[in-house]
Amino acid sequence: MSVLSKAYFHDEAAAFAHVEALLWANGRVCPHCGTVDHSYPLKNQRSKPSKKNPEGVERHGLYKCSDCRKQFTVRIGTIFEETHLPLHKWLQAIHLVCSSKKGISAHQLHRTLEVQYKTAWFLAHRIREAMRTGGLSPMGGNGQPVEVDETYIGKIDAVTRAEMRPYNASTKAAMKNIVLTLVERGGSARSFHIDSASVNKVLPILLANLHRETALMTDAAALYRGQIGKTFGSHDYVDHGAYEWAKGPRIHSNTVEGYFSIFKRGMKGVYQHCSEKHLHRYLAEFDFRYSNRSALGVEDQERAERALAGAKGKRLTYRGPRGYAAASEAPFSDAW
Repeated sequence: MSVLSKAYFHDEAAAFAHVEALLWANGRVCPHCGTVDHSYPLKNQRSKPSKKNPEGVERHGLYKCSDCRKQFTVRIGTIFEETHLPLHKWLQAIHLVCSSKKGISAHQLHRTLEVQYKTAWFLAHRIREAMRTGGLSPMGGNGQPVEVDETYIGKIDAVTRAEMRPYNASTKAAMKNIVLTLVERGGSARSFHIDSASVNKVLPILLANLHRETALMTDAAALYRGQIGKTFGSHDYVDHGAYEWAKGPRIHSNTVEGYFSIFKRGMKGVYQHCSEKHLHRYLAEFDFRYSNRSALGVEDQERAERALAGAKGKRLTYRGPRGYAAASEAPFSDAW
């Protein structure tokens, strides 16, 4: 039996029950007053009649708080709040995004879910917001290797084609977005969009995300061989310019290079274009899938449930991800 045949992918009542079981694992919480398990379900409630639905639509998962007397569903205070899309289609989309190693474009979601492209685009950004994690404990420690490297992708939004001429190695690097990634071997990844690959930008990120006793692994960039390398327990590097890829089984940066391989295949092959202001959400998406990968014992269904658990407290409005009042005023992020 296919995983897509599960009831919550097709039945709205089952979808609400599935989301409630994950988000209200410790009891049903009223989002208005915070009361736990002091509410009751409202049965046979329907929405207001409309031209599309003259009799209204049945409202699943509706509750009324016994304390504040306000109505609520599990969607309030999450990425699902105020959505017009059925919850079971949300769950389908979350599963597709979480099970696609290199991502799935908004156009593919639009075709698969049979929704408008703008709906699919915003849907994908809400899911990426659910994947975003914060306040994590430091990586590494006790001599655990953490690989650090930076890569260049896309183009800075404010740069014009005229400013990119002559197009050589120096102008190419200066006009691109810089991504700094930290990968703990056998563990998670964290990526950051930074303004420049300098000690002043990189060191604060490393201090906030790594234990001081970490074994730092990098390439031979001068950026890491001074103050940064001396800050942590140890620092070893390989010189790719001299065709050196490893020094024995321990000293290398092949793990973070593997992460960049997946990231760039997804960004160039699936999404094709990403504006600078949205890059942090795409980084959160690739970090999430990498940190919850099969090699760590996390398969597609559990990965989707973890993303769903991150939906709480992360409401995203349509103006928010784009920074525009109307959809027609801004360029789209996914190419096809």
